[in-house]
Amino acid sequence: MQVLDALDRPLHDLRISLLDRCNFRCPYCMPETEFHEDYKFLSRSQRLTHEEILKVAGVATRLGVSKLRLTGGEPLLDKKLPELVAGLAALPGVDDLALTTNAMLLAPVAQKLADAGLHRVTISLDSLDEEVFRAMSGGRGDLGQVMQGVAAAEQAGLAPIKINVVVERGVNDHTLLDLLDHFRGSGHIVRLIEYMDVGNRNGWRMNQVVPSRELVSAVQARWPLRPMDRSYPGEVARRYVYEDGEGEIGFISSVTEPFCGSCSRARLSSDGMLYTCLFATQGTDLREPIRNGAGDDELADILSRIWLQRADRYSELRRPDVAEHHALSKVEMYRIGG
Repeated sequence: MQVLDALDRPLHDLRISLLDRCNFRCPYCMPETEFHEDYKFLSRSQRLTHEEILKVAGVATRLGVSKLRLTGGEPLLDKKLPELVAGLAALPGVDDLALTTNAMLLAPVAQKLADAGLHRVTISLDSLDEEVFRAMSGGRGDLGQVMQGVAAAEQAGLAPIKINVVVERGVNDHTLLDLLDHFRGSGHIVRLIEYMDVGNRNGWRMNQVVPSRELVSAVQARWPLRPMDRSYPGEVARRYVYEDGEGEIGFISSVTEPFCGSCSRARLSSDGMLYTCLFATQGTDLREPIRNGAGDDELADILSRIWLQRADRYSELRRPDVAEHHALSKVEMYRIGG
């Protein structure tokens, strides 16, 4: 069964945030000034259990979801993650099971995750300059440890590995070509992401955004590129290949060239709220009906109704030049992943 929203977009992807905690304090996501040692994160009882996550995911696959992505916070802080991966991998209809991580904790568990059925990983890595990387992780990242995680994921066959780079003008844009040079020819796909106005705590301003068209020009000047077709409907990255055969690169232009029109993603937060947009101001509580005994059919009815009413297209409706002044209280990215 497939459900379509009010704009005829199918429910195809479910992004599952396992917990709201992270071992980094990236200024654009969880700045230390806000998320300090006294900050009250969700308690264990407030978060969905693995059994509850599996219940939602199982119902979602009945409604057409074939792609599952595990996010956070930092999902590898969940010590029982391989067991959850095994349960999700066993669901019928799951064609793509992926994990987004900062990779600090990945090296020791990469093989276990692969053995449990994880297909691939996406690694958030904003610079290979140690000083820049350290600053962009809020002073908590160890670049050597992250690179060990990349190597372990490759050895475990969690490929294709995608390297996500959030680009901020004047912060890490001067280090991008070195990062691209490092990963060219490795088989890993670097994706350069425009710095987004997600959440309410990162002090986002339009002048911090490096538009993708500018990035494409900068890369083209060093290594000629050739555009590729999208690999599936709703893919967020514009894909290119290096003309010298050294691999693929992607550009995610959610600020200057929004792609809401083909978005097929729902997001499940760690406390059981279902959001139909990355920039959502509110979600629907699934934890309460589950804990009140809702069966699969009742949950499927709730999910269907949410999706059928969905008409979100925030990025297409807002003008980038005024987005920094809007007053909407959006859900924080650390709660629902990217």
